[in-house]
Amino acid sequence: MKSKQTSGDSRKYIKNFWIFYFSVIVFIFLLFLIISMGWLGFMPSFEELENPRSNLASEIISADQQILGTYYIENRSNVTYREISPHLINALLATEDIRFSRHSGIDFKANFRVAFGLVTGQDMGGGSTITQQLAKNLFPRKPDIGKAELVLFKLKEWITATKLERNYTKEEIAAMYLNSVSFGSQAFGARLASRTFFNKEPVDLTIEESALLIGILKAPSYYSPVRHPDRALQRRETVLGQMKKYEFITQAQYDSIRQLPLDMSKYMILDHTSGIAQYFREAIRIKLNEWCETHEKADGTPYNLYQDGLKIYTTINSVYQRYAEEAVREHLSRDIQPDFYKHWKNVPNAPFVFPDSDPASEIKKLMTQAMKRSDRYRNLKEAGTPDDSIQLVFNTRIPMTVFSWSGPIDTVMSPMDSIRYYKYLYRAALMSVEPNTGFVRAYVGGPDFKFFQYDNVTVGKRQVGSTFKPFLYTLAMQEGEFSPCTEVPNIPYSIQLYDGSLWEPKNTSEYKLGQMISLREALAHSNNWISAFLMKHYSPEAVIKIAQKMGVTSEIPAVYSIALGSADLSLYEMVGALNTFVNKGVYIEPIFITRIEDGYGNVLERFIPRINEAMSEETAYLMIELMKGVVQTGTGIRLRYKYGFTNPIAGKTGTTQNQSDGWFIGMTPELVTGIWAGCEDRAAHFRSLTLGQGANTALPIWAIYMKKIYGDPNLHVSTGDFEKPLHPLSVNIDCTGGQGTGKQGSYGEDEF
Repeated sequence: MKSKQTSGDSRKYIKNFWIFYFSVIVFIFLLFLIISMGWLGFMPSFEELENPRSNLASEIISADQQILGTYYIENRSNVTYREISPHLINALLATEDIRFSRHSGIDFKANFRVAFGLVTGQDMGGGSTITQQLAKNLFPRKPDIGKAELVLFKLKEWITATKLERNYTKEEIAAMYLNSVSFGSQAFGARLASRTFFNKEPVDLTIEESALLIGILKAPSYYSPVRHPDRALQRRETVLGQMKKYEFITQAQYDSIRQLPLDMSKYMILDHTSGIAQYFREAIRIKLNEWCETHEKADGTPYNLYQDGLKIYTTINSVYQRYAEEAVREHLSRDIQPDFYKHWKNVPNAPFVFPDSDPASEIKKLMTQAMKRSDRYRNLKEAGTPDDSIQLVFNTRIPMTVFSWSGPIDTVMSPMDSIRYYKYLYRAALMSVEPNTGFVRAYVGGPDFKFFQYDNVTVGKRQVGSTFKPFLYTLAMQEGEFSPCTEVPNIPYSIQLYDGSLWEPKNTSEYKLGQMISLREALAHSNNWISAFLMKHYSPEAVIKIAQKMGVTSEIPAVYSIALGSADLSLYEMVGALNTFVNKGVYIEPIFITRIEDGYGNVLERFIPRINEAMSEETAYLMIELMKGVVQTGTGIRLRYKYGFTNPIAGKTGTTQNQSDGWFIGMTPELVTGIWAGCEDRAAHFRSLTLGQGANTALPIWAIYMKKIYGDPNLHVSTGDFEKPLHPLSVNIDCTGGQGTGKQGSYGEDEF
């Protein structure tokens, strides 16, 4: 009796199920028809399917085709099917939709399975196909959607899926899906995920990497291989199991691959505040925002850097850039910062020097200025916080993370103490330019962008010291009155100023004191007396004019002290100007971007540098010969005896008053590179010329950088000599015989 009742209940149950199932099918068919006709609201058009409203990240691309970073609202970059590893496709199909190639957007077999699970109360998995999931990703639902609306949206997704299937191939749909999904870590799409997790392109993904990425999709935060490696590893094994089940991999491959550990050594979030060239990317971000405001798309709206998927092709070489950043870090962390701490240990008022005023009041003033420049202060002010409360905030100890050369330190200190802490830290900047193109190959604005966001390449301007002297010597060579071998008395010179006072610079070098000295020797030893002699012979206005021809745009005061480098100029200006010598007298503006393309590869604008003939080719070559002397026998000689360079190098060191700023501009036929080094405040510096001179603070960075470049066989950088002018020189540059046959200046006693 019980058996018959059970059998009857079973038949009744199956009958009810089929009635329910076919009722649902009929209902869905009718709704499907109504929605497809557009009677219940929006349906995406073909044009909208072609161009879904998704935010595409703009990519910054190096000259050697590496992605330096992205600007984005969603870090998304599209990829084609051919650019995707077959392993990634196989992992996707095995995990999400094994019948993808056989259905037309809707998998009725899977939906039947889901419906059966609902009736029986069993979990039978999901029924959405890859195409349906793509439809949902392209046209997402509202977050607060009700149950009735959910049914309608689900049907709209079905209809959108069928439209996608009619208009695209399976390969295109698979690629579109992988472009539309989030992998966590601010990475949308397979391309950015591959770069973020493995620093490679999607086409190069291995089986285990593909399985990991597809596994992450189920719950990017929960299965994050960085935050939860155990969960990610378990999920990867699940995907590998699916790949084995559907014979995308063999049992042997499964057994081998599942044993491999996770390798997250190349993990790096790709945004404009991480990775290499951070200062550079921030500098061009500002320029690109200005560019977007003045350039319109086809619909008449301006481009948006953060969502229009622009491709920005830059001049940076990623290898040069990496070497430049390593050079700055190595010298500051290993040499300069330890020496600076040791130099100031147990010294009152460290690391500041105020020789002509009360140190306590000056330090208080300096710290107050730094406080008022901080974001914390500005935010408190904007919130209407009273001054006494702001002072309390800045003097209250709180948890914070501060920079150190050993890595970030989590500590507890007051914001005011952190300001004082950062005053101790030495900084440096580097810019490297290819002479004949003006392409900036490396750009380092400071030690670490996360902690020091002030850019000392283009934004910062500091006194340039003796690196300004080449402008003065250029004038002397250009006018034809002097040659590198021209000799003048190495004695003090005085210049009477407009107010009747005398300007008489001091000289630190005792080289050939009171003797005759050639201009080559004078520049090599950075002789201030000879600079005063030349400045008196010409004028500040004449020197400023030649500097402007060589690309200097900052205002230079027309005073005699500019001969010694009292003017404040940027590293960008100085490198561009001195590059004129290597470029045979033609100033070529250093540029950062070569072209901008839209997301479809259409070139929106190409960029070419501004050029200006600043001097004759002969003058430029004579200056190269003069500045070779700096490295051969002068203030840059440690490049020879300490660092072992034997190839032709021209250069100029610079040290400002009180050793506040150290400079070195080094020139080879293929690269002109400038370095500035110093503290944030000019009052913070070494008290010794030996430690604080540019030859000690800046020049070694150039040496480390160039050693790395010359040591890289893949870069093929020549160690040859500078190219001579085609025509014979009008003066003798061989000074070994004394004064030689170069033209002599006319300098009577009355001119001194």
